[in-house]
Amino acid sequence: MAATKPNVRVRRVYEDPEDQDGTRVLVDRIWPRGLTKDRADLDEWCKEVAPSTELRKWYSHDPQRFKEFGHRYRAELQEPEHAEALAHLRDVAKRRTLTLLTATKQADISEAAVLAEVLQS
Repeated sequence: MAATKPNVRVRRVYEDPEDQDGTRVLVDRIWPRGLTKDRADLDEWCKEVAPSTELRKWYSHDPQRFKEFGHRYRAELQEPEHAEALAHLRDVAKRRTLTLLTATKQADISEAAVLAEVLQS
């Protein structure tokens, strides 16, 4: 029997939670501006899996840099601190739907989008 592909979603943390979110995990290094912990309705905040401050600042959500950002971020995910957090998220995704949350306005070109792709491969 083939293993089923993990169901990993990407959403903005500012959007209202949905029943199909499953486990809700914030993957940003910095807490979202103006958001209370109650409103965020998180299961956890996994900032250890977030890109380094240097990479985040270099990227600056420039769509032209997204492809290179993805390559650099995947390389960072191999580092011990990131790899441990990634393994934890992989484990969560095996058991139930995992929703990766980010504060960025363009979630489709965020670290959460790269992370979802990594987790589903």
